[in-house]
Order: sequence, then structure tokens, then C-alpha cells
Amino acid sequence: MKYSGIGGQAVIEGIMMKNKQEYATAVRKPDGEIEVKKDRYVSMTEKVKLFSLPFVRGVFSFADSMILGMRTLTFSAGFFEDDEVEEEPGKLEKWLDDKFGEKLEKALMPAVMVFSVAAAVAIFMILPLGISSLIRPLVGSDTVMAFLEGMIRLAIFIAYIKVISNMEDIRRTFMYHGAEHKCINCIEHGMELNVDNVRASSKQHKRCGTSFLIIVMMISIVFFMVVRVDGFLLKMVSRIVLIPVIAGVSYEFLRIAGRSDSCVVNFLSKPGLWMQNMTTSEPDDSMIEVAIAAVEAVFDWRAYLAENFPDSACAGSLKGAD
Repeated sequence: MKYSGIGGQAVIEGIMMKNKQEYATAVRKPDGEIEVKKDRYVSMTEKVKLFSLPFVRGVFSFADSMILGMRTLTFSAGFFEDDEVEEEPGKLEKWLDDKFGEKLEKALMPAVMVFSVAAAVAIFMILPLGISSLIRPLVGSDTVMAFLEGMIRLAIFIAYIKVISNMEDIRRTFMYHGAEHKCINCIEHGMELNVDNVRASSKQHKRCGTSFLIIVMMISIVFFMVVRVDGFLLKMVSRIVLIPVIAGVSYEFLRIAGRSDSCVVNFLSKPGLWMQNMTTSEPDDSMIEVAIAAVEAVFDWRAYLAENFPDSACAGSLKGAD
């Protein structure tokens, strides 16, 4: 495996792939055609030098992924809006539209992001702390309590994935997620990017966002074993305050994992790869075609193979053409 620098995410009936400042969103439209939109996004870590520092860049990279995710999801959702006659908007909707107009849609995006982050903190940080505090009288050790809290956090996350995976749209999104990973693995293992090679590639990848979340949960156990405060309120504050620190450390590990094939890194990546069995599924060929379209819009995989895998068949044919 050789690092390519490309990454992406699944959207509604499609995939977004990003390479440096360029990204492309490919969507399979209801009529069966593939629509590809290419654009640019400059990361906050590139705009502000301070944000690119190790253990700092993780938080801002996560924010970048949320912003880009919202943009691409909005784009893909536009192809699947209900064509039925819309109901007459209510008074509140009319007032908001008259008052804010197009500004309302722009304002909703950051509001949704803030709400999503707050909900995630409440569900995956505060709730496990609350549940574990109920059994604290039965457990005297703070170390054991921190471990139990971490296990509760992990159990909630697994239960959440299990619940949403029963939704048809989410199941298809997980299939596109698998297609995204397979495309990247195909390229980074020196194979020509075509449907057959992508289908034969792994749907697990160490740089996946699922792996990042699992790493966050594992590292949080260690942090909360070391950082000890008394009282439920102070513990709750510590969970929130330490989130950027934990995210920063987790991101650095993920960067190393994505570039290393050592036995130690591979072993530590196992929990995240295992969890990806729940968030990725085997895609069909039509989904793989969408993933390939997204990759080819932003990444010259032939030149990449020629440089990094000069013995590959595709690289050889490229040299012959030159």
C-alpha cells in the first residue's frame, strides 16, 4: 500500500472524493445517469498556519469534513426531492422566507452543524457518564469506572449504528461507503482503476472516519483514567473540554495509520477496521462506477501508478504511450 492523499465520503446515491483542494461529487441520478460536480475547498488548516500544527489540526480537519459533508449532501439530495405538489407553507415558513429569503438556507447549515455536534456530545459523552455514575456506588475504583464509561460509550455507538443501518437509505449509503474505500484501496495497492479491480479490493481502510471515532473512544478511556475530578458537574465539564485534545491525538494516530503498514500500527487499527464491517457494505457495479467517476474527476490515477508502481501493467502502458 502506498499513500495517495485522496479521501472521500458517501452521500445520497453517490460519493464525494477529495484530492488536495479539489473535490468532486458524483451522484447516480434517478434517470440512471451519473452527474459529477467538481469544486474547490481550501481547508482551515491551510488558511491559518496555527491550525496546521500537530495535535491542533485534528479538530479543524474534523470541522472541514463536516462543512464539506454538508455541502455535498445538500448537492446530492437535490436530485431526489419529492416531485409531488407541495403543501401550502405555513405562516411561520412564509414569515421566515419573507424575512430572510436565500440567507435562511445559508444560516441553517451552521445551525444544523452546531446542533449535530451538541447532540453527539450529549449522546456519546454526557450520557455514558450519567449511566456509569448510577453504578458508581458499586465500584470503588476510578480506573474501573473510566473503563466502564468507555465501554458504555462504545455500546451506545454500536447500538446507534445498528439502529440506523435498518433504514433503506442508510443501507445504500453504507454500500456507497464501501465503494469509496474499494476505489482508494484499488489505487493504493497499484491496480488499474476499473470495476473488476475495485470489486476485488477491500472495503476497509485505515483512514476511515469510522476508525477515527473508534480511536477517539479508545483514547478517551486512557485520558479519563488519568484526568480525575470530583463531582458529576466537573466530570461533565472535563469530558467536554477534553474533546479537542482527544480528537487531536486521535487524528495524529489516523495520519500515521494511513501512511504506515507496520505490524504495530496495523494491530492498533484493528478495532476501527472491525467497526467498518458495520458502516460499509459490498457495493454493486453501478455504485463502483459512480466512485470511479468521482475519483477520475480529481485524481490522475494513471500518473500515480506510473510513479509509485512502475511495474504495474497500467504504468507500463502509460510509459509506452509516452
